[in-house]
Amino acid sequence: MKDVFSVKDRVAVVTGGLGQLGTQFTKTLAGAGAKVAIYSRRPFSRQQVVEKFGELADNVRVYEASVRDKESLIKATDQLIADWGVPHILINNAGIDSKPNGDADQNAPFEDYPQKYWDEVIDTNLTGVMLTTQVIGTKMAEAGCGSIIMVGSMYGLVSPNQALYAYREARDGKPFIKAISYAASKSGLVNMTRYLATYWAKKGVRVNLVTFGGVKTGSFDKEFIDAFLERVPMGRQAEIDEFGPIVQFLGSDASTYMTGANLVLDGGFTAW
Repeated sequence: MKDVFSVKDRVAVVTGGLGQLGTQFTKTLAGAGAKVAIYSRRPFSRQQVVEKFGELADNVRVYEASVRDKESLIKATDQLIADWGVPHILINNAGIDSKPNGDADQNAPFEDYPQKYWDEVIDTNLTGVMLTTQVIGTKMAEAGCGSIIMVGSMYGLVSPNQALYAYREARDGKPFIKAISYAASKSGLVNMTRYLATYWAKKGVRVNLVTFGGVKTGSFDKEFIDAFLERVPMGRQAEIDEFGPIVQFLGSDASTYMTGANLVLDGGFTAW
């Protein structure tokens, strides 16, 4: 019988494919036999690919492109098509957030939140997704097939609970507010997904969103983790390898009648 979950020999693009989530997506798809093109804004040598991906390296290539620079996306995509053909899968994974250890005004109250940080996050998380999808999705539509996967966040469905961050003010003596820009950018993906799903439906291009909750990284304060887990029905963070299979599913023939959907993997956080 045909394995409808197979992505063998399919060509996938992963933006931000060298980060934590992107690396996992790349390993999942390459391990399943796909050819994975990572779009990275920084150069990454072939030797570095081998060191990072080991025995999967033959199925992985890195193309230098920024999601905020359409010309670099066009150049990378033209080269990718010359190398491997038109992509079958696009994972819009590249994204940024305010840094907990960043400048104080990066996590300032809304009344004082600087526009420069808003612009930076929106340009990457929303405009960058639009530009990448415009370049690669157009090629998919011309070819008559493709699966585009938006990487969302639970903060695209619900507002950040500022109580989770209250310990920072008590500890550091200054306000710490989870900024509006990340939530606004990720919520924008919800309707961008629906828009593009209906726009390209008859061209054979499917567009779906995956909404992720907190993943275990070891880089968060214990006070935050304790407060966060009290609000997760499953009582734990996700393991990083729990996120890979969903993108394989969406890139495979197992999801051929799915478009415009939002798959939520958050341990039940948004169910309460």
